[in-house]
Amino acid sequence: MSQLHCKSVVVGVDGSRSAINAATWAIDEAISREMPLRLVYVIPREEGATGRPSDWEVERGDRALGQAEGAVQATGKPVEIETALLSGDPEEVLINESQDAALLCAGISSHIWGTEGSLGSTAAALAAGAHCPVALIRGDAAESTAHGVITVVLNDEPDNDAVVHRAMEEGRLRKATVRQIDRRRSSWVRRYPDVHVELVAGGTGVTFDENHGSTVDLAVVGRADADTIAALGELNCHPIPGYPDCSVLLVRQ
Repeated sequence: MSQLHCKSVVVGVDGSRSAINAATWAIDEAISREMPLRLVYVIPREEGATGRPSDWEVERGDRALGQAEGAVQATGKPVEIETALLSGDPEEVLINESQDAALLCAGISSHIWGTEGSLGSTAAALAAGAHCPVALIRGDAAESTAHGVITVVLNDEPDNDAVVHRAMEEGRLRKATVRQIDRRRSSWVRRYPDVHVELVAGGTGVTFDENHGSTVDLAVVGRADADTIAALGELNCHPIPGYPDCSVLLVRQ
């Protein structure tokens, strides 16, 4: 098991199906950046706890890492894989990992979205405290985002250019349609002539292209959403329709 720590795309692994989905979704992110895909399992340890993790805890972590690594290898894509078995508070460990990461990914079970206005404490903590962009990946996102719909809002936030740029890059990477919610799209279309763009009137949530459905696979958002991302289920008025039910990529400059 590799313990190398370099610039990479990091995925938090916990043995769940959603974590494996996040790992396979992140493959293209790592390849496009020419970086390793770093799979991290954290053995939960309370602050101040002493002693080494038990054998069964280590075995459980190794099994989870092996399953995720196997799923990545099964895709046949040429990505370098690193694995790390660490211990501590999962939120703190993953936030620490984010200091040297280009992107931090975590899987979210679909049933969590919208439950009492929460998507889970760990995911919320990563969104609020990570030092790099954060991708919160739901369900079968590894399959659905390809040739799917990526949505982004054009607004006056200072980081909006970076957010839209990331959405367009994701559209190019995943051969997906980018749905821009606003009326100002011409400059981005010129920069990305190979990405299909749909125009949506701001505030309506309705696309002008009647040939496509309204389902959103990935929402790309900026810093303004970081503090409220823990309450996604309550963001019914967000410009991105279906925001609580799709994967989210939080961009940080």
